[in-house]
Amino acid sequence: MVFLAVRRARGTAAGMMAVRRRGRQRAARALAGLSVACLLGGCAPQQPPGPVLRVGLAQPVLDVDPRQAADAASARLGRLLYSRLVELDADYRPRPAAADWQQLDPLRWRFTLRTPRPRFGDGTPLSAADVVATYRAVLGEDGTLSPLRAELGALRTVRAVGDGHIDFILDRPDALFPARLTLGIVRARCAGPPVAGERPCHYDGSGPFALQRLSGSTVRLRRRHDGLALVFEVVPDPTVRVLKLLRGELDLLQNDLPPELLTYLERQSAVRLLRGPGNSYHYLGFNLSDPLAGDLRLRRAVAHGIDRAALIRHLLGGAARPAGSVLPPGHYAAAALPAHRHDPALARRLLAEAGLDRPRLTYKTSTDPVRVRIATAIQGQLAQVGIRLRVQSQEWGSFFGDVRAGEFQLYSLAWVGVTQPDVLRHLFHSASLPPAGANRGRFVSRRVDALLDAAAAAGPARQVALYRQVQRRVHARLPYVPLWYEDNVAVVRAGVRGYALRPDGAWDALEFTDPPDATNTH
Repeated sequence: MVFLAVRRARGTAAGMMAVRRRGRQRAARALAGLSVACLLGGCAPQQPPGPVLRVGLAQPVLDVDPRQAADAASARLGRLLYSRLVELDADYRPRPAAADWQQLDPLRWRFTLRTPRPRFGDGTPLSAADVVATYRAVLGEDGTLSPLRAELGALRTVRAVGDGHIDFILDRPDALFPARLTLGIVRARCAGPPVAGERPCHYDGSGPFALQRLSGSTVRLRRRHDGLALVFEVVPDPTVRVLKLLRGELDLLQNDLPPELLTYLERQSAVRLLRGPGNSYHYLGFNLSDPLAGDLRLRRAVAHGIDRAALIRHLLGGAARPAGSVLPPGHYAAAALPAHRHDPALARRLLAEAGLDRPRLTYKTSTDPVRVRIATAIQGQLAQVGIRLRVQSQEWGSFFGDVRAGEFQLYSLAWVGVTQPDVLRHLFHSASLPPAGANRGRFVSRRVDALLDAAAAAGPARQVALYRQVQRRVHARLPYVPLWYEDNVAVVRAGVRGYALRPDGAWDALEFTDPPDATNTH
């Protein structure tokens, strides 16, 4: 467990400006040091043979097994390594990827593999047996329990019908079912638990990239269609990531950069910035089984004590939109939710009504400096209403492990890649308590359970109405305090070609992205 002492910043705009000013000063000193080093000849990067595209990450990839990947970096990497039956369009509707489908009856869907089929590293084509083994593993039929089980909704079992057809059998009708089958497919002979001491067999996927190396700080892939090496390097400190980009040791950075570094990079001719709206939902989560965090009046006081507009303006450079629901902006099932307005007087009154005199909460976050800075600013804002926060930042694996285990009072994280309204069941149904789902705050509501159960059996129009009711009830009970949807920002070295941002932050465009020194074209 790694702890990082943070300084309390005043909750005013002046306090947050001071936080930004100190960040600019640190960045300027670091960048000035780089310039001196360059003058002394220390900026010539050592280039390995062959074209290589290097991507800097703020957090490590924890597990590239698509049946277990529950963090953003792992899920994004998995999309590069594994083929999927279904993709989603920009409006979150399903379209065929590796398979077409038809509904045979209310409880049975048949998927037919398309030709040509994706191939694994040894040339073996994707088969129905691979699909069955993958989904049975997520269902727990091999004795393991996947954190993604709840995302499959009413799926009961999977059967192969010959080599090219797969039947998915449900417990109840589900009009949204095809959109759930976006899971990466592992090969059948590798679907079991890995053998101790051996490289996991299931890392051999049939996606556009092949995995060559996976360590704590480096992931190396090979692009199948041209052999380009794609290297992900974990560099937790954003200033160091920027320095590596300017030195030519990295080619691409995406997100997790403070505004002062983005302002600096906009003036550099050696790089260019790409910006686009994002749908990653950032929030504060509470442990409702904790006596203090479980008090709704305290949670409401926190919600009204935070000035989101000031945080977005001063710490994110305006590159975010206030959030209401976990469903992304423009989603067909998103509810129009009233904002938790910044009202310090109301926050103090709620604490007084609860008999809470300067309550103290531990707020867990990662060691990423941007997240620590945000936590420090929230700490200062809540101090103004009488809530004392102890900010505890941890190395990513420890932090995420504590969140999944329920070892927290208050934490901040983001949900990325949310597409289907049934995610609400995965997050807030009492049957989705870990490890069966992602109800990490232990939120329990009979009424919400009943609405989610009814939505699962309803037709499309009725589903939308029920899911909007769920969002309104969750918004009132505050297991999460919504913060914002952060914009996506990528910084690429001059000469990098083909990279494009997606609203969900996925790295899919790397399939057709070339580094500055690449000679191949597409």
